[in-house]
Amino acid sequence: MEFAEVYGNYYGTPLNKIEERLNRGEDILLEIDVQGALNVKRKMPEGIYIFLLPPSLEELKRRIEGRGTETPESLKRRLANAVAEIQIGREYDYAVVNDSVDNAAAQIEAILAAERCKVARNLDKFNLEEAF
Repeated sequence: MEFAEVYGNYYGTPLNKIEERLNRGEDILLEIDVQGALNVKRKMPEGIYIFLLPPSLEELKRRIEGRGTETPESLKRRLANAVAEIQIGREYDYAVVNDSVDNAAAQIEAILAAERCKVARNLDKFNLEEAF
């Protein structure tokens, strides 16, 4: 379905696995970067796109520094990329602030529940032209 290079590594999502699950009526959550999400959105505009935000850029910097994996140059590059990605986040349907795992997960669950209740997703199940 999509693939992208992120920080020198390639990541992707196989289309056949997505189609199998969709055909079974399952919800699918993809944890992918903005490049991948925009590629998926071009192929599946009917999807629901949720952008995860850090509580602040300062907190993002603190979290990345806490990993102890970045050089000063790579940290600067990651933070610059984060700013660009946040701007791209306007292309998504929802934004969830990842202030805590529990809060973010609860918000995502609420979005999924609301989407399942949309009129178009439910009324389309009825064949009203052949009713009774």
